[in-house]
Amino acid sequence: MTRSVVIGAGIVGACCALELLREGHEVVLLDPGPPGGPQAASYGNGCWLSPMSVIPPAVPGLWRKVPGFLADPLGPLAIRWSYLPRVAPWLLRYLLSGWTEARVARTAVALRALLRDAPAWHARLAEEAGVGGLIHRRGLIYVYPDRAAFEAEAMAWRIRHQVGIRWIELSAEKLYQREPALHRRYGFGILVEEGGHCVDPGGYVAALVALARAQGARLLARRGTGFRIEGGRLRAVLTDGEEIAADKAVIAAGAHSRPLALAAGDRVPLETERGYHAVIEGVEVGPRTPLMPSDGKMSITMTAHGLRCSGQVEIAGLRAPPNWRRAEILRDHLLRSFPDLPRDLPAERVRFWMGHRPSMPDGLPCLGLSRASADIALAFGHGHVGLVAAPRSARLVAQMLCGRAPELDMAPYDPRRFRRWRGGASP
Repeated sequence: MTRSVVIGAGIVGACCALELLREGHEVVLLDPGPPGGPQAASYGNGCWLSPMSVIPPAVPGLWRKVPGFLADPLGPLAIRWSYLPRVAPWLLRYLLSGWTEARVARTAVALRALLRDAPAWHARLAEEAGVGGLIHRRGLIYVYPDRAAFEAEAMAWRIRHQVGIRWIELSAEKLYQREPALHRRYGFGILVEEGGHCVDPGGYVAALVALARAQGARLLARRGTGFRIEGGRLRAVLTDGEEIAADKAVIAAGAHSRPLALAAGDRVPLETERGYHAVIEGVEVGPRTPLMPSDGKMSITMTAHGLRCSGQVEIAGLRAPPNWRRAEILRDHLLRSFPDLPRDLPAERVRFWMGHRPSMPDGLPCLGLSRASADIALAFGHGHVGLVAAPRSARLVAQMLCGRAPELDMAPYDPRRFRRWRGGASP
């Protein structure tokens, strides 16, 4: 029997484990932390299962805002001065990837292929894991002060339409029929019915790993550190404990994947976008349908543990301490968006979190076989779409490791695409 070692038990790693089990592999999952625990990006994301998240973070004209990102440490996207020399090459690629509408549109096509039908994929997985109630398919809403504010984002919505995304416009009257608690400064909405959400991402990941274990996978509290490769064939995965014999391996360690990729022969420009969330516990006021106000670019979702507001992008690396003022901004945004929320919240009812999105500069993940061995697959770098893209990403990984032609064109996600950037090697 083929033994596959999956490094990382986040949402991507959990889905990869399940796909490889379906292929008849013996599976070992490695992760030093508990699956779905607060140390993982999967735990703290925005909860959205958003097939329309096809617009990369970088868009035309973003370069003009870079001085502001450096000057304002509390803006929606901030870059710490001390980290700028190290992140500059990544940041340049990030800006160039969205330099023109045509580049953004190409990225949208590739992302749409990964995200299509994602809520249905997750609903099936959750049912199989016995937690079907964690996945809701009620749509997602974007809210704006007025139609003019929506039309100011015309390029993004034009590209979404081009790749097959459809929506329903909500007048102020219809918006407040659906969301009576929402602040009246919002007078226009966009409902995307194909969207969905997960009310407990951490619990969902834990349930998927439990399902994998019930089907025979082993979970080891180990950190993958490298590989033993002989004659182009994988022989073992190295860990901070014992060496584990392996025929196949998947690198799905999120923001910690870069050194593992390098050990497998691939130099990739992986960076962490630090994201925050704030959760207010024990409140009944909030959205009936998850929504994103245009003036905050923050997702607001009622979860199993309280009202969560997620967002913010901070470029500061893996080691810098959190700036909790950024999470306080999210809390304050919740209070402004829903005026009936209590203002005298005791500290114990508000929880803050910070985690690391694993992000590539062009907004697309790394999905492909390594340079050193076709027995090792790379599956990381999903940025803002890790939760929603995980099931199809895992299916593609399993197809590649089993020697079958993937069901999608893999060129947009090829880890080697960065070596072709203007003919040079990646940093």
